[in-house]
Amino acid sequence: MFTDAYFPRINGVAMSVHSYAQELSKIGHSVCVVCLEYTEEQQRNALFDEKSRDQSSPFQVIRVPSTSVIFSKEDRMARLYKWRFIKKSMDAFNPDVIHLNSEFTMGYFGALYARHRHVPYVFTFHTLWEDYLANYISFLPDAGLRKLGKSLVKFYLKRASVIVAPTRHIAEVVHRYGVDRPVSILPTGIPSGQNKYKLARALAVSGQLSKKFPAIKGAKVLLYVGRIVKEKNLSFLFDVLEKVQKTVPKTVLLLVGGGPYAEELEALASSRGLSGSVFFTGYVPSKDLIYFYRMSQVFVFASKTETQGLVTVEAMLAGLPVVAVGEMGTVDVMQGDHGGYMVHEDAEEFSEKVLSLIQNAQLRKQKSEEAKQWGAKWSISALTPKLLACYENAIAVTEK
Repeated sequence: MFTDAYFPRINGVAMSVHSYAQELSKIGHSVCVVCLEYTEEQQRNALFDEKSRDQSSPFQVIRVPSTSVIFSKEDRMARLYKWRFIKKSMDAFNPDVIHLNSEFTMGYFGALYARHRHVPYVFTFHTLWEDYLANYISFLPDAGLRKLGKSLVKFYLKRASVIVAPTRHIAEVVHRYGVDRPVSILPTGIPSGQNKYKLARALAVSGQLSKKFPAIKGAKVLLYVGRIVKEKNLSFLFDVLEKVQKTVPKTVLLLVGGGPYAEELEALASSRGLSGSVFFTGYVPSKDLIYFYRMSQVFVFASKTETQGLVTVEAMLAGLPVVAVGEMGTVDVMQGDHGGYMVHEDAEEFSEKVLSLIQNAQLRKQKSEEAKQWGAKWSISALTPKLLACYENAIAVTEK
């Protein structure tokens, strides 16, 4: 599995690669994740030790020396002269199939190796770069960035043995790009046991949070989990919070995660007089997320560019009802009002649904149970056989 995003970088691609690599290893397959090396500062900020974590992993992890990216301080790119290192490492591993999960330097190296050694490759179209690039390279014209993003993805779509999309919407984009080939729809699965709850740890996390943010104690908590970046449409949640507070004054918004937009968003909260009710935790270990889901009343999600919405599924599995803007991956995940409410990008409508859940205990209980049942559809054990079928198909196509 080649990827430009992997731990300590936290995003949907990293989680997808890690989840499937773990499950494939568990059922007896040999897996190697080929990813980037991160700086010591990035590892410290994410409470991550690359060397020890990789060595204890059930699958092989090869880290490629990398350099910084000018337009994104969170991201890295492989040093281009490391092609020989990658080729030697892959020859030693001797893969039956290559799985590309990103389009930049690591994706290119994976495609290059696949062609060089006549190995089939599966390409998962995770990210709609025609929409995302403008958030990273804002100094270039939007039309040019859209064209660049589309061209970047099409390079891999045209050459892949098998194309995978996490949602129906992304599969439709493949055909919109003029690539007339079958697309396998396969969302990222959520590992079983991810939501193990321990009372002692729950009390510790709750205590630490209340100490850091005293206003949370006794308040109704609206929770967001994910990267703090512009494309997540997080300022919209401030509009929602203000409307909710008119009816339930003791309501707070808790933003769990980190990202380049955090400082700007904190400043915006302060300018709007929300510093006392909007709180930023920074990155949190994934094993602790269950405690944040359990201590909150509603999971709020406003992104309009999400391809999968994995955190929405995680929240549901923890029994936390969701209110989300019905765009992109959210539509594929919720498919209506399953486990919460799917609404328009309208602060009035969004806040009304939030209020219904925090004021009506019976409704919230009903939606909580519904969320658990609906979220179970995204079990990693149920989805991994479908990924294996994609690999087998890629091998069969190449052998023809």
